[in-house]
Amino acid sequence: MALSSLISNVVLLLLLSFTKEALSVSKLSITNHHNYLTPEVVAEQEADRVYGLPGQPPVKFKQYAGYITVNETHGRALFYWFFEATHQPHKKPVLLWLNGGPGCSSIGYGEAEELGPFFPQDSFHPKLKLNPYSWNKAANLLFLESPVGVGFSYTNTSRDLKELGDAITAKDSHTFMVNWFRRFPQFRSHEFYIAGESYAGHYVPQLSELIFDHNRNRAKKDYINFKGFMIGNAAIDNEADQKGLVEYAWGHAVISDGLYHNITTNCNFQFENQTDECNYYSDKFFEAYDVIDLYSLYTPTCISNISSTTRKTFSKITKWHRKPEGYDPCASDYTGFYLNRPEVQRALHANVTKISYPWTHCSNAIEDWNDAPASTLPVIKKLVAGGLRVWVYSGDTDGRVPVTGTRYALKKLGLPIVEDWTPWYTSQQVGGWRTIYDGLTFVTIRGAGHEVPTFTPKPALQLLRHFLENKKLPSHPI
Repeated sequence: MALSSLISNVVLLLLLSFTKEALSVSKLSITNHHNYLTPEVVAEQEADRVYGLPGQPPVKFKQYAGYITVNETHGRALFYWFFEATHQPHKKPVLLWLNGGPGCSSIGYGEAEELGPFFPQDSFHPKLKLNPYSWNKAANLLFLESPVGVGFSYTNTSRDLKELGDAITAKDSHTFMVNWFRRFPQFRSHEFYIAGESYAGHYVPQLSELIFDHNRNRAKKDYINFKGFMIGNAAIDNEADQKGLVEYAWGHAVISDGLYHNITTNCNFQFENQTDECNYYSDKFFEAYDVIDLYSLYTPTCISNISSTTRKTFSKITKWHRKPEGYDPCASDYTGFYLNRPEVQRALHANVTKISYPWTHCSNAIEDWNDAPASTLPVIKKLVAGGLRVWVYSGDTDGRVPVTGTRYALKKLGLPIVEDWTPWYTSQQVGGWRTIYDGLTFVTIRGAGHEVPTFTPKPALQLLRHFLENKKLPSHPI
């Protein structure tokens, strides 16, 4: 055996024996050189391994966190947090979760308050609660802070923050996934899915389209075994979303008949080149939600002094694209304190460049959003026709991207209905309703707000399992 080969083998054995739980090489990684764990790859994974977090309960699954560079020249790097599935991760799919905004953190919301394994529990002590309905019970779960300027993701080229928009976000996220699978090649052959909510109604279809187009050449080295996507309470069509926003508020007794009449009379629902009258009544519209939670009509709001100053992180772009505040109702306070702790950041290998601003749920560093199509329906229709699995879901107590607007948007697709508006069940109760179109499934979740897994965690995990297994939700009590 050549000396170089002998040294490589010794290094590999040493790295694999670094811990009792060292990364295992799957059968596939031995037979397919694209999935082979080289010593360099093992070392990269080990550098990102998270062995424990402050206040974390003990767990048996592995977790990793760190940075993937998406642009060497500009020094752009995206931060991720990855959890292997709780059982048989070598057999489970990989699911990427994206929150929206634009400019909000998938870790701050998705991981820490919705569907991740760990929920911060205290503003004054580092304490994590294990989420019994974490989505890594069904999949290997990957959270990404995207684009740069969000959370711990950063760029060394300051002008990048002024050039952000849908296109660069999709491109960088695609580069991230290609490079992430290079760092974790043992998952390359697994089925891959994307899910997200809110403005991820742009992020998810646009990233899906890039992967779909790239995959047309199956022989490419960086082929991704992409099977489909799921989006919830998702902004997918401006006209439908804004029409639904106003009608939902009126139908749920949030605004008066007079205000409803004035908005529908003075505003067009594309919300382009609006009159002063429209802008005036739009302000009145959002003032009606000052006293309740726009994102969850029937739950209490957080009344802590901290929340009154930190939770109002609305987008500077336009009032019609306000950023989600989250709900616990004070969970966002706990998350913000936890992720800004130096010992937490060290454990997560985060903030290695000492970013000049604190971690926030929604980025204050992003002031401009330069491109956003009025509708992602053409992309969704293309991907449905391409054979991808596509599910759209709506928590029906969300006032921000309400079920009303999503129903209007999906109608525009013109897809034939296979099964119309039937109840589905979680245990003995109706979990919501569903419509199955030719190539797309639409599901409502009864009693859930904007962040569905926060309000109805058990039905949300049930929804995920059925999506991944491509099975209809149960039509009768279980």
